[in-house]
Amino acid sequence: MRGAPDAPALVLKDRTLTYAETERGVAGLAGWLRARASEPGARVASWASKGWLTSLLPLAAPRAGLVHVPINPLLKHAQAAHILADSEASLLIATPARLATLGPGDVPLGCVTIEEGSEFAGPPLAPSSADPATLAAILYTSGSTGKPKGVMLSHANLWLGAVSVAHYLALAPDDVTLAVLPYAFDYGQNQLLSTWYAGGRVVPLDYLMPQDVVRAATRHQATTLAAVPPLWWQLVEAAWPESSVRSLRRITNSGGALTPELVRRLRARLGRAKLFAMYGLTEAFRSTYLDPALVDTHPASIGTAIPFAEVLVVRADGSIAEAEEEGELVHAGPLVAQGYWRDPQRSAERFRPAPAASRFGGIAVWSGDRVVRGTDGLLRFVGRRDAMIKSAGHRISPQEIEDAAIATGLVSQVAAFGAADERLGQAIVLVALGDGGADQALRAALTKALPGYMQPHRIEWRAHLSLSPNGKLDRAALAAELGA
Repeated sequence: MRGAPDAPALVLKDRTLTYAETERGVAGLAGWLRARASEPGARVASWASKGWLTSLLPLAAPRAGLVHVPINPLLKHAQAAHILADSEASLLIATPARLATLGPGDVPLGCVTIEEGSEFAGPPLAPSSADPATLAAILYTSGSTGKPKGVMLSHANLWLGAVSVAHYLALAPDDVTLAVLPYAFDYGQNQLLSTWYAGGRVVPLDYLMPQDVVRAATRHQATTLAAVPPLWWQLVEAAWPESSVRSLRRITNSGGALTPELVRRLRARLGRAKLFAMYGLTEAFRSTYLDPALVDTHPASIGTAIPFAEVLVVRADGSIAEAEEEGELVHAGPLVAQGYWRDPQRSAERFRPAPAASRFGGIAVWSGDRVVRGTDGLLRFVGRRDAMIKSAGHRISPQEIEDAAIATGLVSQVAAFGAADERLGQAIVLVALGDGGADQALRAALTKALPGYMQPHRIEWRAHLSLSPNGKLDRAALAAELGA
């Protein structure tokens, strides 16, 4: 943290902490964690509300020589249990209500559970002197083959990501960031780290309604607000006091494309704020941003590489594509993560040696996304190579939805797809074998099993499902039927 000692750093519901107080909090929390750690590098999971604890854990755990594993508050107990088991967490700090949802076998043997609100002060630890390549955090993201996978981030990944964003957003010590995104997302966690790198203040907010965001932005005179398209659609339909519109300097979007209509609505509602469109990969934090001056004239562009990122458009043979030629987006450089936790096979598929033309070399992220670099140097997104669904800012595994549906015992064959949707990017469509008699029961069972953002927006029932010559579901034919 680089703010002046007496400058405000963290604005909580009941108090405001200065940088000096926040530093003491990080040091004490780090000492408390180390005293309870099973070993160096142990995983510390958090499934708690946004506040003092969750704001300081991203810094305190690495300082203690531990690895932070934030769990998305939107997840249900089954997904949380998978993350706890996969990460081999030795400590879980969570709200009492979330702990109560965990049943026998959901918490790994040897994992200690502690309720949020406990006393978290220990002998203060000085800032870490660990190798910057040391593992600092594991962020879980959906994978195309089912269960979420953990992306391993080093001290350097987190630090350079903060420096990069603070630089291209031109954050300053007088900035106020209203942090509405979950800290379990790299986009959400960076709200904290980039603001603190710039010496500004962070206002964490767990909101229920869009108007809660507007009220908080007004009360704290927020200058910076990050969101995903579904939230932006809700916010442009809310009433904004002129004072909060005046205070906003920048708004940032990732997790889905900005449509021309949404840009128009944002301009009409929050026209004074600079609008940054961004494209990112959890495996490399973020890859590109579009200069606000170009958003209106280049609405289909994802921009150019952010600082510390090298973004290449690569042909199937590994050579660099020409201008206006489609290729795979490959991200090289120091923002590239260390791979997937305990998953060398999937790591080898996505994290591979950089193309020979890369100036950074080393390991790069081969995104699977298809892009084109125009003659003007700007990148345009074409589509994904895999079957991942991108809805409401979330990357969702079709297989995870399908597995949950099959597990209900109400259906024997299903397929999940993403259908184009202006607000969500893609809406989830579940095609199921049957006459629809189990529709309500299936919806109720999925509501219990999956978080809200994974719920199908519609279920299509079929008397029979198309099969491929090898007897498997013909996903391409089903997708064509749905226009997905």
